[in-house]
Amino acid sequence: MKAALTVLVLVLFAFTAAALFGEKAAQTVATKTDGKKKVVFMAGRPSHGYGAHEHRAGCMLLAKQLNKHMSDRLTAEVHVAKEWPGNASVLEDADAIVFYCDGGGGHMANQHLEGLDVKLKDGCGLACLHYGVETTKGKSGDKFLEWMGGYFEAHYSVNPHWDAEFKEFPEHPITRGVKPFKIRDEWYFNMRFVEGMKGVTPILSAYPPKETMKRGDGAHSGNPHVRATMEKGEIQHVAWAYERPAGGRGFGFTGGHFHRNWGDDNFRRVVLNALAWVAKVEVPRDGVPSDKIIAADLEENQDFPKPGSKKK
Repeated sequence: MKAALTVLVLVLFAFTAAALFGEKAAQTVATKTDGKKKVVFMAGRPSHGYGAHEHRAGCMLLAKQLNKHMSDRLTAEVHVAKEWPGNASVLEDADAIVFYCDGGGGHMANQHLEGLDVKLKDGCGLACLHYGVETTKGKSGDKFLEWMGGYFEAHYSVNPHWDAEFKEFPEHPITRGVKPFKIRDEWYFNMRFVEGMKGVTPILSAYPPKETMKRGDGAHSGNPHVRATMEKGEIQHVAWAYERPAGGRGFGFTGGHFHRNWGDDNFRRVVLNALAWVAKVEVPRDGVPSDKIIAADLEENQDFPKPGSKKK
């Protein structure tokens, strides 16, 4: 009987790995022995040019702070798009997965929905940053709703650049140590959330200025629904936490277009807190600590050279 149970467990584990990474994954199963939670960053490919959508550099900056200041509770590692799903060890023992990548039809998760669903239904957390919160309506969008309670839906949500001012925060582990701040970014809003926002806690909310609706209607620029909400003066939620009914946590953060914004202490703390929270790590009373980020830190690991520099 004991032998039969052992075989069954191994078969189920192999199925999960195969679903995530393909048949080769079933050959290798990583096992954590230190009791720490594991946060895995999935960094998208080079995208917008210097200083914007710096997925790899942003992931490495955040992972460095987690590993330096939360090393007693978690470990963080960064993988780039080309490493997944080929590398069997990338996600199989993750406690939280972070997608910071280009989204829409090209989102790296779109081709692996079934495998991710197996992983996330086992309680793994999910966080999506900036363009990573956008996927396609339908099968992918429905899964994102299940996994993190909301997503950017084309022809419904919008992506203007604006100065968002965050004055008040809910009582939540993600907001620990976060003080009011104002910052310019490509803050998406009018997200598609689960019905009744059940299980969703808005983390960052602000009132977009009317100028955000100057563009005509389009997949990302405007639509009748968002214009109606703006006319009503409704507050917009640009970052949120989600607790899945069956267990597991999700986090959506629409900022992160400009790489320089990771230098803002409060902007960065919200995300660091959230990544600990989705991994089910207790967030410190004053928030996850981090170093003072300077210009030299922001220049590290960028995909594109600084204009005028000799870097290739």
